[in-house]
Amino acid sequence: MAENSRGVLITGASGGIGRATARAFAARGDCVAVHYRHNREGAERTLAALPGSGHALVPGDLRDTAAVLAIVDHAVEALGGVSVLVNNAAEAPLARTMHRIDEVSFEDWGAAWERMIAVNLLGAAHLSWAVARHLIATASPGAIVNVGSRGAFRGEPDHPAYGATKAALHSLGQSMAIALAPHDISVTSVAPGFISSERQAHTLAGDAGEGVRGQSPFGRVGTPEEVAEAIVYLASPAAKWSSGAILDLNGASHMRM
Repeated sequence: MAENSRGVLITGASGGIGRATARAFAARGDCVAVHYRHNREGAERTLAALPGSGHALVPGDLRDTAAVLAIVDHAVEALGGVSVLVNNAAEAPLARTMHRIDEVSFEDWGAAWERMIAVNLLGAAHLSWAVARHLIATASPGAIVNVGSRGAFRGEPDHPAYGATKAALHSLGQSMAIALAPHDISVTSVAPGFISSERQAHTLAGDAGEGVRGQSPFGRVGTPEEVAEAIVYLASPAAKWSSGAILDLNGASHMRM
């Protein structure tokens, strides 16, 4: 890595917010570990789009505890160290993951909760532990940014496990912010609203698209690049005093006190 470059591990970087965030960090001269679970093709497209050099692909299933530790080890080795972790990977609220309590079987209900807890919460928690311990062992400053959700505050009746795990992720971030501040490690979260990622293109193009865009007084949805810029700022030394914060990124579509 260059003298002022940082190693950045971004989970779920095969597209959407993860890809945009990888490009934003690389554009400022950082070396990025592009994590993916099964979409290697998408991860390779992300890698190819990154300016600069020294970037790496890092595969691994966040549902597997041993794999989580291997992901961090791989990133540290490939980049020469990791200073920033972006917990972006998630089981998303899509039509195929819908689990309304008044509509699904108990088997489907349980399966949805287990998947989302494993990835959205436990995977992020275990990665945070591994990266934090790496930073502590090397006496290095660092940052962890969690990608949460507006749904943590407004409720997700079609995807209750998603809303609950994102609320838990926000809470985890605040607990870690207190625990890691003495080690000069900041922990923050972003809470995006609806974002125009590849996997949401069908929804935006369909009958529901107008209603989704109408949720914001801006009359549109957010972009991955807007979320990425916020993540890069929160991970910067200039934002250290924001540790513990949860930044709403929903175009005024949901207000909270």
